[in-house]
Amino acid sequence: MADSVQQQREALGERLRAIRQFAGLSGSELARRAGWHQTRVPKIEYGKTKPSVVDIQLWCKLTGAEGEIPDLVASLRNIDAAYREWRRTLSGGTKQKQHEILRLMQQAKVMRVYQPSLIPGLLQTAEYASAILRRSIKFHEIPNDLDEGVAKRLERQQVLYRGDRRFHLLMGEQALYNNVGGDSVMRGQLDRLIAAMGLPRVTFGIVPLGSELPMQLTNFVIFDERRVTVEGITAELTITQPREIKLYHRTFDILAGQSVTGEVARELISKAASRRNPARGVARR
Repeated sequence: MADSVQQQREALGERLRAIRQFAGLSGSELARRAGWHQTRVPKIEYGKTKPSVVDIQLWCKLTGAEGEIPDLVASLRNIDAAYREWRRTLSGGTKQKQHEILRLMQQAKVMRVYQPSLIPGLLQTAEYASAILRRSIKFHEIPNDLDEGVAKRLERQQVLYRGDRRFHLLMGEQALYNNVGGDSVMRGQLDRLIAAMGLPRVTFGIVPLGSELPMQLTNFVIFDERRVTVEGITAELTITQPREIKLYHRTFDILAGQSVTGEVARELISKAASRRNPARGVARR
């Protein structure tokens, strides 16, 4: 996940190096005038150290490039926003994050979602969402706003029924079997999946167990052609570089090509549901 952030740091460093060279200053001379250690300039230029806003302002002042300051500071802030630790994102609880996702959904015309191990949030029942968010609150040790977070997640689902947006939702077959909240919650969730398969403007597919994946994957969401969000254990990565977004589109297309839909997908869901049927005597908690 950090690769994209590092590439953005390096790109910013290249721009600063070009400004320095155009001004006819060596790295050591710029460091001397700025009062920095002589190694700071190359570390910034090669993306080893992230400059501060003050660093950029001083750099541009010393090189006579004050006009570049607004754009360079904007680039720096984009880097800061690209990699956000969950402890910061969720510092106010889960509701705020759910609201942010809803805003992105409302701005999008086409959303592509891939979830390898959980049911996508747009198709979660209240009980399933509650189990997920309760676990997140405990794991990240954040304020307990469970009821508000669940309500906001369910509010997000209204985008499925409003406007002219289109959704392509993919999930791994493993998500049908991973335990979230116990058998009763899972039975209700699997019933919800079957009911949701007939929604207009929604394409739903399951990537079967044993499929040949293009690479090691985590969940991601593509908003139109402009943004991808990727969730990790400690942080969320936001990708906005067109070149990288194209790779995520390509990855999604490969997964979609391996997925099953319609009656075949319904059979996979029904098979997973039968494993949790108490009458069969094989239900597990």
